[in-house]
Amino acid sequence: MARDIDRLVDAVVARVTQEMATPTRDAVRPTVTPRVGGAGSGAGGVAPVAGQASAAGQPRPDLARVIDHTLLKPDATRDDLRKLCSEAMTWRFFSVCVNSVNVPFCRQQLTGSTVSVCAVVGFPLGAMSPNAKAFETSEAIRAGADEIDMVINVGALKSGDYALVLDDIARVVGAAQGRVVKVILETSMLSRDEKVIACALSKAAGASFVKTSTGFGGGGATAEDIALMRGVVGPELGVKASGGVRTAGDADRMIAVGATRVGASSSVAIVSGGAGSSGY
Repeated sequence: MARDIDRLVDAVVARVTQEMATPTRDAVRPTVTPRVGGAGSGAGGVAPVAGQASAAGQPRPDLARVIDHTLLKPDATRDDLRKLCSEAMTWRFFSVCVNSVNVPFCRQQLTGSTVSVCAVVGFPLGAMSPNAKAFETSEAIRAGADEIDMVINVGALKSGDYALVLDDIARVVGAAQGRVVKVILETSMLSRDEKVIACALSKAAGASFVKTSTGFGGGGATAEDIALMRGVVGPELGVKASGGVRTAGDADRMIAVGATRVGASSSVAIVSGGAGSSGY
């Protein structure tokens, strides 16, 4: 099994390396029209067209339905969460993204709205057993989570233990019972080949999305990483840009190269034409 996975990963890395070396790749980049939901999400709504731009400071409510309105700070209070949910309903963001312990409270706050609840799992380090992540996923689903954002086992990936990484993701996908699962790669910690491998394993394990960052790992989303991730997973999976997306211009740049979802704590600033601050 492990040898089969290694051969698959080697083949994917070789293919992507060859494609990236093709002289016409940047000149003839296929346009990606973002989907609001990932594969199998069944999410409705209309996503903004890739590359849509607006003058600086102009409101961009069209971006709302690709945004996961995010609050993951450990000191988040009930008042903070109540405000998060109120903003999400007002601006009609796709979801609120919160720590799993806060799912029941947010689920109650959002009753009767179209806003989904997304729970992070194995957050922010990803350094726990597959069983632990699967259990946290099951508990989050039981509490009312619609989507799961899990952190990949970065140490296992960098050690070349691809069988463990695959099993880790697959167990969360199984525990999610058909809900959308996004795999957080923590791209700032990975080499280019490791990003390719992580995307290939996420796709093989049945994930719905790959996602750039936790926002706690010292880096964030870049257009280069989004383009690479989109190139590996193809049109079948969603790609989420997360970490450092603070303006409508930032979101537009990510969408233009293949992002179909944006995670941000500065969501209101993005759609209202302002500029957000750092921090989740």
